[in-house]
Amino acid sequence: MSVRPNNIAVFIDGANLHATARTLGFDIDYKRLLKEFEGRGTLLRAFYYTPISEDQEYSSLRPLTDWLSYNGYTVVTKAVKEFTDASGRRKVKGNMDVELAVDAMELAGQIDQMVLFSGDGSFRSLVEAVQRRGVRVTVISTISSQPPMIADELRRQADVFTDLAELRTRLSREPSERPASTRAALSGAGSASRAPRAPRAGDSDDITD
Repeated sequence: MSVRPNNIAVFIDGANLHATARTLGFDIDYKRLLKEFEGRGTLLRAFYYTPISEDQEYSSLRPLTDWLSYNGYTVVTKAVKEFTDASGRRKVKGNMDVELAVDAMELAGQIDQMVLFSGDGSFRSLVEAVQRRGVRVTVISTISSQPPMIADELRRQADVFTDLAELRTRLSREPSERPASTRAALSGAGSASRAPRAPRAGDSDDITD
């Protein structure tokens, strides 16, 4: 009797994961993240969602998204516009919930496990819908911060909740690792080159829903 493979798809809410990792005080190593879930079954797809400002010639996210695109991730971006709030801070208004939800529902019939990196409570209905199709859902965020970075309704809906703090040693970038440039990421497609770190606070504008 053959054993059905554990087909996995990973969905990363980029802005949310960046904020969560920043709150916990570490940078995500996206090469390690990919290997972590490749070791848990058959990883069909790993999606990374982020808004990108098309009004700027250069975005601090470009080195990261370029590297991800050439190293096993499906990067989904959406052009957004910048604005300045009442206090004079530059912000980026962007929401990738619909894009993530559409991709998850399209893949639901082909996977056994969905891994969602987000704490956004608006994904609760998506998680419930995917579960109705027989998919087991793991949500990764944190309750180690004050306040927690995950909405309580999303955590309760998930089949499994994993605190990102518990994965820190396996997913964090070593302090000695220097971020690769966009050129290095492009030329090193498929190689063992290191991913650029996610932008730190102050590197990019705040992202709002």
